[in-house]
Amino acid sequence: MSKQRQRGIVVSASNTGHLPVVVVGAGPIGLAAAARLVERGLEPLVLEAGPSAATAVRGWAHVRLFSTWAEVTDPAAEKLLAPTGWVRPDGAAYPTGGDWAEHYLQPLADVLGDRVRYDATVTGVARAGRDRIVDAGREEQPFTVHLCTADGHEERITARAVIDASGTWSTPSPMGANGLPALGEKSAAGHISYRVPNLDDPAVRARYAGRRTAVVGSGASAFTALAHLADLAKQEAGTHAVWILRRGIGAGTFGGGEADELPARGALGLRAKAAVEDGYASAVTGFRTEAVERDGDRLALVADDGRRLDPVDEVIVLTGLRPDLSFLSEIRLGLDERLQAPTALAPLIDPNVHSCGTVYPHGVKELSHPEEGLYLAGMKSYGRAPTFLAMTGYEQVRSIAAALAGDQEAAERVELTLPETGVCGGAGLFDEPGGAEEPAGGCCATPTTLQIGTGGC
Repeated sequence: MSKQRQRGIVVSASNTGHLPVVVVGAGPIGLAAAARLVERGLEPLVLEAGPSAATAVRGWAHVRLFSTWAEVTDPAAEKLLAPTGWVRPDGAAYPTGGDWAEHYLQPLADVLGDRVRYDATVTGVARAGRDRIVDAGREEQPFTVHLCTADGHEERITARAVIDASGTWSTPSPMGANGLPALGEKSAAGHISYRVPNLDDPAVRARYAGRRTAVVGSGASAFTALAHLADLAKQEAGTHAVWILRRGIGAGTFGGGEADELPARGALGLRAKAAVEDGYASAVTGFRTEAVERDGDRLALVADDGRRLDPVDEVIVLTGLRPDLSFLSEIRLGLDERLQAPTALAPLIDPNVHSCGTVYPHGVKELSHPEEGLYLAGMKSYGRAPTFLAMTGYEQVRSIAAALAGDQEAAERVELTLPETGVCGGAGLFDEPGGAEEPAGGCCATPTTLQIGTGGC
Protein backbone atom coordinates (compact mmCIF):
# COMPACT_ATOMS: atom_id res chain seq x y z
CA MET A 1 0.00 0.00 0.00
CA SER A 2 1.40 3.42 -0.85
CA LYS A 3 2.40 5.87 1.84
CA GLN A 4 0.08 8.40 0.21
CA ARG A 5 -2.85 6.08 0.63
CA GLN A 6 -1.98 5.33 4.27
CA ARG A 7 -1.93 9.04 5.06
CA GLY A 8 -5.50 9.36 3.77
CA ILE A 9 -5.01 11.79 0.88
CA VAL A 10 -8.39 13.02 -0.34
CA VAL A 11 -9.80 10.93 -3.18
CA SER A 12 -12.76 11.56 -5.42
CA ALA A 13 -15.97 9.60 -4.98
CA SER A 14 -15.51 8.03 -8.40
CA ASN A 15 -12.05 6.68 -7.57
CA THR A 16 -12.50 4.64 -4.41
CA GLY A 17 -12.16 1.18 -5.98
CA HIS A 18 -8.40 1.11 -5.36
CA LEU A 19 -8.82 1.82 -1.65
CA PRO A 20 -8.53 -0.99 0.89
CA VAL A 21 -11.30 -2.50 2.95
CA VAL A 22 -10.20 -1.81 6.51
CA VAL A 23 -10.75 -4.70 8.90
CA VAL A 24 -10.56 -3.84 12.59
CA GLY A 25 -9.07 -6.70 14.59
CA ALA A 26 -6.75 -9.59 13.68
CA GLY A 27 -8.71 -12.23 15.53
CA PRO A 28 -10.35 -15.31 13.98
CA ILE A 29 -13.17 -13.41 12.27
CA GLY A 30 -11.07 -10.41 11.22
CA LEU A 31 -8.45 -12.64 9.61
CA ALA A 32 -11.16 -14.75 7.96
CA ALA A 33 -12.64 -11.52 6.59
CA ALA A 34 -9.24 -10.63 5.11
CA ALA A 35 -8.94 -14.10 3.53
CA ARG A 36 -12.40 -13.77 1.99
CA LEU A 37 -11.60 -10.31 0.62
CA VAL A 38 -8.39 -11.61 -0.97
CA GLU A 39 -10.38 -14.49 -2.46
CA ARG A 40 -12.67 -11.88 -4.03
CA GLY A 41 -9.80 -9.82 -5.44
CA LEU A 42 -10.28 -7.01 -2.90
CA GLU A 43 -7.46 -5.52 -0.87
CA PRO A 44 -7.83 -5.78 2.92
CA LEU A 45 -5.94 -3.84 5.53
CA VAL A 46 -6.24 -5.41 8.97
CA LEU A 47 -5.57 -3.11 11.93
CA GLU A 48 -4.70 -4.94 15.15
CA ALA A 49 -4.29 -3.06 18.42
CA GLY A 50 -2.01 -5.72 19.88
CA PRO A 51 1.58 -6.67 19.00
CA SER A 52 0.60 -9.90 17.23
CA ALA A 53 -2.35 -11.66 15.71
CA ALA A 54 -5.14 -12.88 17.98
CA THR A 55 -4.21 -10.71 20.95
CA ALA A 56 -7.57 -11.38 22.63
CA VAL A 57 -7.34 -15.13 22.04
CA ARG A 58 -3.89 -15.13 23.63
CA GLY A 59 -5.53 -13.59 26.68
CA TRP A 60 -7.24 -16.93 27.33
CA ALA A 61 -4.46 -19.14 25.96
CA HIS A 62 -4.82 -21.51 28.93
CA VAL A 63 -8.46 -22.30 28.17
CA ARG A 64 -9.36 -25.25 25.94
CA LEU A 65 -12.28 -24.96 23.55
CA PHE A 66 -15.25 -27.27 23.47
CA SER A 67 -14.89 -27.04 19.69
CA THR A 68 -12.68 -29.13 17.43
CA TRP A 69 -10.08 -27.88 14.97
CA ALA A 70 -12.42 -28.79 12.13
CA GLU A 71 -14.91 -26.24 13.43
CA VAL A 72 -12.63 -23.28 14.10
CA THR A 73 -10.84 -22.81 10.77
CA ASP A 74 -12.23 -20.93 7.76
CA PRO A 75 -12.14 -22.55 4.27
CA ALA A 76 -10.81 -19.43 2.52
CA ALA A 77 -8.11 -19.10 5.16
CA GLU A 78 -7.10 -22.73 4.67
CA LYS A 79 -6.69 -22.08 0.93
CA LEU A 80 -4.34 -19.18 1.65
CA LEU A 81 -2.33 -21.30 4.07
CA ALA A 82 -2.09 -24.44 1.91
CA PRO A 83 0.80 -23.25 -0.35
CA THR A 84 2.95 -22.66 2.74
CA GLY A 85 2.76 -26.34 3.66
CA TRP A 86 0.37 -25.66 6.51
CA VAL A 87 -1.70 -28.66 7.52
CA ARG A 88 -4.68 -28.29 9.78
CA PRO A 89 -4.15 -30.07 13.10
CA ASP A 90 -6.21 -33.18 13.77
CA GLY A 91 -9.76 -32.08 12.98
CA ALA A 92 -11.15 -34.08 15.90
CA ALA A 93 -8.78 -32.55 18.47
CA TYR A 94 -9.67 -29.67 20.75
CA PRO A 95 -7.29 -26.67 20.72
CA THR A 96 -6.57 -24.32 23.57
CA GLY A 97 -6.66 -20.61 22.86
CA GLY A 98 -2.87 -20.74 22.70
CA ASP A 99 -2.97 -23.58 20.16
CA TRP A 100 -5.46 -21.67 18.02
CA ALA A 101 -3.31 -18.57 17.99
CA GLU A 102 0.02 -20.31 17.42
CA HIS A 103 -0.96 -22.98 14.91
CA TYR A 104 -3.60 -21.18 12.85
CA LEU A 105 -4.23 -17.50 13.49
CA GLN A 106 -0.65 -16.25 13.54
CA PRO A 107 0.32 -18.33 10.47
CA LEU A 108 -2.71 -16.89 8.67
CA ALA A 109 -1.68 -13.36 9.58
CA ASP A 110 1.85 -14.13 8.40
CA VAL A 111 0.53 -15.24 5.01
CA LEU A 112 -1.41 -11.99 4.71
CA GLY A 113 1.89 -10.19 5.29
CA ASP A 114 1.82 -6.40 5.22
CA ARG A 115 -1.95 -6.49 4.85
CA VAL A 116 -1.90 -6.81 8.66
CA ARG A 117 -0.62 -3.95 10.82
CA TYR A 118 0.08 -4.45 14.51
CA ASP A 119 0.10 -1.96 17.39
CA ALA A 120 -2.48 0.06 15.45
CA THR A 121 -5.40 1.06 17.67
CA VAL A 122 -8.41 2.41 15.81
CA THR A 123 -9.62 5.56 17.54
CA GLY A 124 -12.32 6.70 15.13
CA VAL A 125 -14.23 5.90 11.94
CA ALA A 126 -16.13 8.50 9.91
CA ARG A 127 -17.15 9.52 6.40
CA ALA A 128 -14.54 11.75 4.77
CA GLY A 129 -15.50 15.37 5.44
CA ARG A 130 -18.85 14.43 7.02
CA ASP A 131 -19.77 14.12 10.67
CA ARG A 132 -22.79 11.98 11.53
CA ILE A 133 -25.19 14.92 11.13
CA VAL A 134 -24.43 15.73 7.49
CA ASP A 135 -26.57 14.12 4.77
CA ALA A 136 -25.29 15.87 1.64
CA GLY A 137 -23.03 13.64 -0.44
CA ARG A 138 -22.50 11.30 2.46
CA GLU A 139 -22.73 7.93 0.70
CA GLU A 140 -20.39 9.03 -2.07
CA GLN A 141 -17.56 9.70 0.37
CA PRO A 142 -15.01 7.08 1.41
CA PHE A 143 -14.40 6.26 5.06
CA THR A 144 -11.60 7.73 7.10
CA VAL A 145 -10.15 5.52 9.81
CA HIS A 146 -8.14 7.22 12.53
CA LEU A 147 -5.55 5.17 14.40
CA CYS A 148 -2.84 5.56 16.98
CA THR A 149 0.38 3.52 16.96
CA ALA A 150 2.25 2.16 19.95
CA ASP A 151 4.62 5.13 19.97
CA GLY A 152 1.73 7.62 20.04
CA HIS A 153 1.85 8.51 16.34
CA GLU A 154 -1.55 9.33 14.81
CA GLU A 155 -2.56 8.35 11.28
CA ARG A 156 -5.61 8.58 9.05
CA ILE A 157 -6.37 5.90 6.47
CA THR A 158 -8.89 6.23 3.68
CA ALA A 159 -11.02 3.13 3.05
CA ARG A 160 -13.75 2.01 0.66
CA ALA A 161 -15.46 0.02 3.43
CA VAL A 162 -14.93 -0.97 7.06
CA ILE A 163 -15.50 -4.35 8.74
CA ASP A 164 -15.32 -4.03 12.52
CA ALA A 165 -14.35 -7.44 13.89
CA SER A 166 -12.74 -6.09 17.05
CA GLY A 167 -14.77 -8.35 19.32
CA THR A 168 -15.82 -7.65 22.90
CA TRP A 169 -12.87 -8.99 24.92
CA SER A 170 -11.61 -5.52 25.83
CA THR A 171 -14.83 -4.48 27.56
CA PRO A 172 -15.95 -6.95 30.25
CA SER A 173 -19.17 -6.15 32.03
CA PRO A 174 -18.87 -4.79 35.58
CA MET A 175 -19.96 -6.31 38.86
CA GLY A 176 -22.94 -4.04 39.44
CA ALA A 177 -26.26 -5.75 38.84
CA ASN A 178 -27.63 -2.71 37.00
CA GLY A 179 -24.93 -2.93 34.33
CA LEU A 180 -22.86 -0.13 35.84
CA PRO A 181 -19.86 -0.57 38.14
CA ALA A 182 -20.83 -1.16 41.75
CA LEU A 183 -20.01 1.68 44.14
CA GLY A 184 -16.37 1.24 45.08
CA GLU A 185 -15.67 -1.24 42.28
CA LYS A 186 -13.26 1.03 40.43
CA SER A 187 -11.30 2.00 43.53
CA ALA A 188 -10.92 -1.68 44.46
CA ALA A 189 -9.56 -2.59 40.98
CA GLY A 190 -6.32 -3.94 42.43
CA HIS A 191 -8.23 -6.86 43.97
CA ILE A 192 -10.67 -7.47 41.11
CA SER A 193 -10.11 -9.52 37.93
CA TYR A 194 -12.46 -9.90 34.96
CA ARG A 195 -10.83 -13.02 33.49
CA VAL A 196 -10.69 -16.73 34.24
CA PRO A 197 -7.43 -17.05 36.17
CA ASN A 198 -4.55 -19.10 34.80
CA LEU A 199 -3.52 -20.92 37.96
CA ASP A 200 -0.58 -22.54 36.19
CA ASP A 201 1.07 -19.12 36.30
CA PRO A 202 2.96 -18.94 39.64
CA ALA A 203 2.17 -15.26 40.14
CA VAL A 204 -1.54 -15.79 39.50
CA ARG A 205 -1.58 -18.90 41.66
CA ALA A 206 -0.03 -16.97 44.54
CA ARG A 207 -2.77 -14.35 44.24
CA TYR A 208 -5.50 -16.90 45.05
CA ALA A 209 -3.75 -19.64 47.06
CA GLY A 210 -4.83 -19.72 50.69
CA ARG A 211 -7.26 -16.88 50.12
CA ARG A 212 -10.98 -16.31 50.01
CA THR A 213 -12.20 -15.33 46.53
CA ALA A 214 -15.64 -14.20 45.36
CA VAL A 215 -16.66 -15.41 41.88
CA VAL A 216 -19.47 -13.31 40.40
CA GLY A 217 -21.33 -14.82 37.42
CA SER A 218 -23.42 -17.81 36.43
CA GLY A 219 -22.09 -19.02 33.09
CA ALA A 220 -19.41 -21.33 31.75
CA SER A 221 -16.59 -18.97 32.68
CA ALA A 222 -17.76 -18.83 36.29
CA PHE A 223 -17.98 -22.65 36.31
CA THR A 224 -14.42 -22.80 34.99
CA ALA A 225 -13.11 -20.43 37.66
CA LEU A 226 -14.91 -22.34 40.42
CA ALA A 227 -13.50 -25.66 39.23
CA HIS A 228 -9.96 -24.27 39.03
CA LEU A 229 -10.22 -22.71 42.49
CA ALA A 230 -11.58 -26.00 43.88
CA ASP A 231 -8.53 -27.80 42.46
CA LEU A 232 -6.31 -25.18 44.10
CA ALA A 233 -8.15 -25.60 47.42
CA LYS A 234 -7.32 -29.31 47.40
CA GLN A 235 -3.63 -28.39 47.32
CA GLU A 236 -3.50 -25.13 49.27
CA ALA A 237 -5.14 -24.93 52.70
CA GLY A 238 -7.32 -21.90 53.31
CA THR A 239 -8.35 -21.50 49.67
CA HIS A 240 -12.09 -20.98 49.33
CA ALA A 241 -14.47 -19.57 46.70
CA VAL A 242 -17.68 -17.68 47.33
CA TRP A 243 -19.96 -18.02 44.33
CA ILE A 244 -22.20 -14.96 43.86
CA LEU A 245 -25.38 -15.57 41.83
CA ARG A 246 -27.98 -12.95 41.01
CA ARG A 247 -30.59 -15.68 40.80
CA GLY A 248 -31.38 -18.75 42.88
CA ILE A 249 -30.08 -22.25 42.30
CA GLY A 250 -32.48 -24.34 40.26
CA ALA A 251 -32.54 -27.48 38.17
CA GLY A 252 -30.71 -25.80 35.31
CA THR A 253 -28.11 -23.85 37.29
CA PHE A 254 -25.34 -26.37 36.63
CA GLY A 255 -26.46 -27.32 33.14
CA GLY A 256 -27.78 -30.73 32.22
CA GLY A 257 -25.09 -32.77 33.94
CA GLU A 258 -24.74 -36.24 32.47
CA ALA A 259 -27.92 -35.67 30.46
CA ASP A 260 -26.60 -32.47 28.87
CA GLU A 261 -26.62 -32.55 25.07
CA LEU A 262 -23.18 -30.97 25.31
CA PRO A 263 -21.08 -33.47 27.29
CA ALA A 264 -18.26 -31.05 28.06
CA ARG A 265 -20.70 -28.38 29.20
CA GLY A 266 -22.40 -30.95 31.39
CA ALA A 267 -19.05 -32.05 32.82
CA LEU A 268 -18.11 -28.44 33.49
CA GLY A 269 -21.35 -27.86 35.39
CA LEU A 270 -20.79 -31.01 37.40
CA ARG A 271 -17.31 -29.79 38.36
CA ALA A 272 -18.80 -26.52 39.62
CA LYS A 273 -21.53 -28.40 41.48
CA ALA A 274 -18.94 -30.65 43.09
CA ALA A 275 -16.93 -27.60 44.19
CA VAL A 276 -19.97 -26.41 46.15
CA GLU A 277 -21.02 -29.83 47.49
CA ASP A 278 -17.48 -30.70 48.57
CA GLY A 279 -17.16 -27.46 50.52
CA TYR A 280 -14.50 -25.80 48.37
CA ALA A 281 -17.01 -23.12 47.35
CA SER A 282 -20.10 -21.67 49.01
CA ALA A 283 -22.99 -20.27 46.99
CA VAL A 284 -24.77 -17.00 47.74
CA THR A 285 -28.02 -16.65 45.77
CA GLY A 286 -30.24 -13.74 44.87
CA PHE A 287 -27.34 -11.38 45.48
CA ARG A 288 -27.28 -8.28 43.28
CA THR A 289 -24.11 -6.39 44.04
CA GLU A 290 -24.58 -2.69 44.71
CA ALA A 291 -21.34 -1.74 46.48
CA VAL A 292 -17.82 -2.91 47.24
CA GLU A 293 -16.58 -1.75 50.63
CA ARG A 294 -13.10 -1.85 52.10
CA ASP A 295 -12.61 -3.96 55.19
CA GLY A 296 -8.96 -3.44 56.05
CA ASP A 297 -7.00 -5.11 53.25
CA ARG A 298 -10.08 -7.09 52.19
CA LEU A 299 -13.32 -6.36 50.36
CA ALA A 300 -16.92 -6.77 51.46
CA LEU A 301 -19.70 -7.02 48.85
CA VAL A 302 -23.02 -5.35 49.62
CA ALA A 303 -26.28 -6.25 47.85
CA ASP A 304 -29.14 -3.97 46.88
CA ASP A 305 -31.20 -5.51 49.69
CA GLY A 306 -28.61 -4.50 52.28
CA ARG A 307 -26.94 -7.88 52.77
CA ARG A 308 -23.20 -7.61 53.44
CA LEU A 309 -21.03 -10.65 52.85
CA ASP A 310 -18.06 -11.65 54.95
CA PRO A 311 -14.90 -10.06 53.54
CA VAL A 312 -12.94 -11.66 50.70
CA ASP A 313 -9.36 -11.18 49.51
CA GLU A 314 -10.06 -11.18 45.79
CA VAL A 315 -13.03 -10.92 43.41
CA ILE A 316 -13.34 -12.51 39.96
CA VAL A 317 -16.11 -10.87 37.92
CA LEU A 318 -17.41 -12.98 35.01
CA THR A 319 -20.69 -11.28 34.14
CA GLY A 320 -20.30 -11.07 30.37
CA LEU A 321 -18.79 -8.83 27.71
CA ARG A 322 -20.06 -5.87 25.73
CA PRO A 323 -19.03 -4.04 22.52
CA ASP A 324 -16.89 -0.90 22.51
CA LEU A 325 -18.79 1.48 20.23
CA SER A 326 -16.88 4.62 21.23
CA PHE A 327 -14.76 4.85 18.07
CA LEU A 328 -17.89 4.53 15.91
CA SER A 329 -19.55 7.64 17.36
CA GLU A 330 -19.51 9.49 14.00
CA ILE A 331 -20.99 6.54 12.09
CA ARG A 332 -24.72 5.94 11.68
CA LEU A 333 -25.40 2.55 13.22
CA GLY A 334 -28.70 0.72 13.41
CA LEU A 335 -28.53 -1.11 16.74
CA ASP A 336 -31.08 -2.90 18.88
CA GLU A 337 -31.71 -0.87 22.02
CA ARG A 338 -31.20 -3.87 24.32
CA LEU A 339 -28.50 -6.07 22.80
CA GLN A 340 -26.52 -3.38 20.93
CA ALA A 341 -26.52 -5.74 17.95
CA PRO A 342 -27.60 -4.83 14.39
CA THR A 343 -31.35 -4.27 14.35
CA ALA A 344 -32.17 -7.09 11.93
CA LEU A 345 -29.86 -9.56 13.68
CA ALA A 346 -31.02 -8.94 17.26
CA PRO A 347 -34.27 -10.96 17.09
CA LEU A 348 -32.32 -13.97 15.81
CA ILE A 349 -29.88 -14.00 18.73
CA ASP A 350 -31.96 -12.64 21.63
CA PRO A 351 -30.93 -14.81 24.62
CA ASN A 352 -34.39 -14.33 26.10
CA VAL A 353 -35.71 -16.42 23.20
CA HIS A 354 -32.84 -18.27 21.53
CA SER A 355 -30.17 -20.72 22.53
CA CYS A 356 -27.25 -21.79 20.36
CA GLY A 357 -29.48 -24.41 18.78
CA THR A 358 -31.91 -21.87 17.34
CA VAL A 359 -29.55 -19.24 15.92
CA TYR A 360 -29.41 -19.59 12.17
CA PRO A 361 -26.72 -18.59 9.66
CA HIS A 362 -27.03 -15.00 8.52
CA GLY A 363 -25.13 -12.52 6.38
CA VAL A 364 -24.97 -9.06 4.90
CA LYS A 365 -28.73 -8.50 4.99
CA GLU A 366 -28.92 -8.86 8.77
CA LEU A 367 -25.60 -7.08 9.33
CA SER A 368 -26.25 -3.92 7.34
CA HIS A 369 -26.48 -0.46 8.92
CA PRO A 370 -27.78 2.92 7.73
CA GLU A 371 -24.11 3.67 6.96
CA GLU A 372 -23.58 1.71 3.76
CA GLY A 373 -20.23 -0.09 3.64
CA LEU A 374 -19.83 -0.37 7.42
CA TYR A 375 -20.31 -3.77 9.07
CA LEU A 376 -19.94 -5.22 12.55
CA ALA A 377 -18.90 -8.86 12.33
CA GLY A 378 -18.05 -11.68 14.70
CA MET A 379 -18.60 -11.36 18.43
CA LYS A 380 -19.05 -7.60 18.16
CA SER A 381 -22.06 -8.10 15.90
CA TYR A 382 -23.75 -9.97 18.73
CA GLY A 383 -23.51 -6.97 21.05
CA ARG A 384 -24.31 -8.17 24.55
CA ALA A 385 -25.80 -11.49 23.48
CA PRO A 386 -23.58 -14.11 25.13
CA THR A 387 -23.62 -16.85 22.49
CA PHE A 388 -21.51 -16.39 19.38
CA LEU A 389 -21.35 -19.08 16.72
CA ALA A 390 -17.86 -19.27 15.20
CA MET A 391 -18.85 -21.04 11.99
CA THR A 392 -21.67 -18.54 11.62
CA GLY A 393 -19.13 -15.76 12.08
CA TYR A 394 -17.13 -17.15 9.17
CA GLU A 395 -20.33 -17.16 7.13
CA GLN A 396 -20.91 -13.52 8.05
CA VAL A 397 -17.63 -12.37 6.51
CA ARG A 398 -18.05 -14.59 3.45
CA SER A 399 -21.35 -12.85 2.78
CA ILE A 400 -19.92 -9.38 3.47
CA ALA A 401 -16.98 -9.95 1.12
CA ALA A 402 -19.34 -11.11 -1.63
CA ALA A 403 -21.46 -7.99 -1.20
CA LEU A 404 -18.43 -5.70 -1.33
CA ALA A 405 -17.33 -7.46 -4.53
CA GLY A 406 -20.73 -6.74 -6.08
CA ASP A 407 -21.91 -10.36 -6.03
CA GLN A 408 -25.25 -9.78 -4.35
CA GLU A 409 -26.58 -13.20 -5.22
CA ALA A 410 -23.72 -14.90 -3.38
CA ALA A 411 -24.01 -12.42 -0.51
CA GLU A 412 -27.63 -13.35 0.06
CA ARG A 413 -27.10 -17.09 -0.41
CA VAL A 414 -26.45 -19.18 2.71
CA GLU A 415 -23.38 -21.28 2.01
CA LEU A 416 -22.68 -22.51 5.51
CA THR A 417 -22.95 -26.28 5.71
CA LEU A 418 -23.38 -27.38 9.29
CA PRO A 419 -22.42 -30.88 10.38
CA GLU A 420 -25.41 -33.08 11.09
CA THR A 421 -24.44 -33.00 14.75
CA GLY A 422 -22.22 -30.00 15.31
CA VAL A 423 -20.60 -29.04 18.57
CA CYS A 424 -21.52 -26.03 20.64
CA GLY A 425 -18.31 -25.06 22.34
CA GLY A 426 -17.01 -22.81 25.05
CA ALA A 427 -14.41 -22.65 27.77
CA GLY A 428 -13.35 -26.21 28.53
CA LEU A 429 -11.59 -27.86 31.46
CA PHE A 430 -10.38 -31.15 30.02
CA ASP A 431 -6.63 -31.30 29.45
CA GLU A 432 -6.22 -33.42 26.35
CA PRO A 433 -8.46 -34.97 23.70
CA GLY A 434 -9.43 -38.44 24.78
CA GLY A 435 -9.67 -37.48 28.45
CA ALA A 436 -12.65 -38.26 30.62
CA GLU A 437 -14.19 -34.86 29.98
CA GLU A 438 -13.66 -34.72 26.23
CA PRO A 439 -16.79 -33.68 24.32
CA ALA A 440 -18.23 -36.50 22.31
CA GLY A 441 -19.33 -35.94 18.75
CA GLY A 442 -23.00 -35.69 17.89
CA CYS A 443 -24.10 -33.62 20.82
CA CYS A 444 -26.52 -31.32 19.16
CA ALA A 445 -27.57 -30.05 15.75
CA THR A 446 -25.87 -26.67 15.99
CA PRO A 447 -22.64 -25.05 14.86
CA THR A 448 -19.60 -24.16 16.92
CA THR A 449 -20.05 -21.70 19.76
CA LEU A 450 -17.31 -19.55 21.26
CA GLN A 451 -18.08 -18.22 24.69
CA ILE A 452 -14.68 -17.33 26.03
CA GLY A 453 -14.51 -15.05 29.03
CA THR A 454 -18.24 -14.44 29.23
CA GLY A 455 -20.36 -14.85 32.29
CA GLY A 456 -23.69 -15.40 30.61
CA CYS A 457 -22.80 -18.34 28.40
